[in-house]
Amino acid sequence: MGRKKQGKFVRPDNKGKDKRHKMKGKTLEAFTEEMHCAVEASLIRDEDGAESPQVKLPCPLAMWELGHCDPKRCTGRKLVRKGFVRNLRLNQRFNGLILSPMGTKYVTPADREIVAQSGLAVIDCSWAKLEETPFNKMVGSHPRLLPYLVAANPVNYGKPCKLSCVEAFAATFCIVGFEELAVLLLKKFKWGTVFLELNKVLLKRYAACQTEQELLAVEKDFLTTKPEEDEIDPFDVNSGVECMNLNRRHWEAEEDDSSEGTDTSQDDDDDDVDDEDEDGKNNDDSEIVSQEEEVATAKSSQ
Repeated sequence: MGRKKQGKFVRPDNKGKDKRHKMKGKTLEAFTEEMHCAVEASLIRDEDGAESPQVKLPCPLAMWELGHCDPKRCTGRKLVRKGFVRNLRLNQRFNGLILSPMGTKYVTPADREIVAQSGLAVIDCSWAKLEETPFNKMVGSHPRLLPYLVAANPVNYGKPCKLSCVEAFAATFCIVGFEELAVLLLKKFKWGTVFLELNKVLLKRYAACQTEQELLAVEKDFLTTKPEEDEIDPFDVNSGVECMNLNRRHWEAEEDDSSEGTDTSQDDDDDDVDDEDEDGKNNDDSEIVSQEEEVATAKSSQ
């Protein structure tokens, strides 16, 4: 018996692959709902006032930790201990957004879906050891750069662009529109929310951009625009009052001058009146004395 020849099986073009991709991610609506649940859970405290148990974030956070930083000051390690971030090995791939100096594009609100579906990763290395960092072993599909921002961490406070891990996470969340997650992470540090205060204007403007070109234009405008200075009017006595010498009590001096001037004028008037009265009395006395002398002379002549 001969074996029946079967026709060649042809798989429908990319149907299975498309289905897998559609099932993999989550919608922004589902992400937002999970984000609100995570924020509410983070606010719950135990009866003793202790912090709430581990909170599950709606997207994965990861980090490549190279051991450059002080373990006691490393914000990334603290987030790992809190259960918010997982460590990655060198050469381990991450499919979400990766904040790396090797990136060629900047984080923009257009990266919102990538963060929601695949998460966010940072590289925990020292700014002083960038040349020693093996960035080629930190593989991913979406490397990104952060725009100009000012650090608020105790190590690099006030320095531009030298952000810690938690500040990098928070900045990205703010730019893509998930500010609640930024607040959730920053509140784990005493100084955390100061980062949002220092960069409030810039983060708001970055989050309103539609493209990378708009974001870079905002950054350039901020860096090239000089801060406005208050003009001081030399003819206005109240102008620039905040710059006066605080060691001198101007209000007391003004009161003393005005009171002394008023009292002096009154005293001068009183003195003039008294002088006139005394002059009048002296004149009257002299007239009386002269009349008495004339009477005495007349009597003696008689």
